[in-house]
Amino acid sequence: MTKYKYYLRKPKSEIAKDLICALAATGVICIAATSPYFTVNLMRGIKHWKKYKKRNVANNLARLRKLGCIETKMVGRQIYISLTGEGRKLANWMQVDSLKITPPKKWDKKWRLVIFDISQLKKFYREFFRGKLKELGFCQLQKSVWAHPFNCDDEIQLLRDFCGLGEKEIRLIISDNIGNDKELRDYFKI
Repeated sequence: MTKYKYYLRKPKSEIAKDLICALAATGVICIAATSPYFTVNLMRGIKHWKKYKKRNVANNLARLRKLGCIETKMVGRQIYISLTGEGRKLANWMQVDSLKITPPKKWDKKWRLVIFDISQLKKFYREFFRGKLKELGFCQLQKSVWAHPFNCDDEIQLLRDFCGLGEKEIRLIISDNIGNDKELRDYFKI
């Protein structure tokens, strides 16, 4: 992933992120190959790309192809652009990197407790998971027990899948009573 992180930190990274996200969402982008305005047609399909210069989009497509993240295939008079295995890994990384827990208007008075026991052999994933819990705003109750007041089922499932861990290693418990929760209420300002 380090080669992707470097690439995505460059000034044109928003273009690359939009290209990868568009391909992840649609699966394949198809453009008429007979047109000399390949990039223009590509940009016409996705409205918010008007903010980018056509040359920058074309350069980013070429870079992503050089990195092995996308592949282009010509079938008849159509060009198909799709993600490769490496591109899907990059899309997953970007999805995990942009995770957020959206607070509802009204709290349902239930606590989400994440309990994990990740072996020493998977230390990288344990540290990564712990770091993401901090980023998502979880509060640490004990060494491997974290709490959050808002729904985070999808986020925890995505992290579990991304790390390749099972329910035995990461558990999400929803509880309406965890004892004295004054400190937690103060921490989350609820």
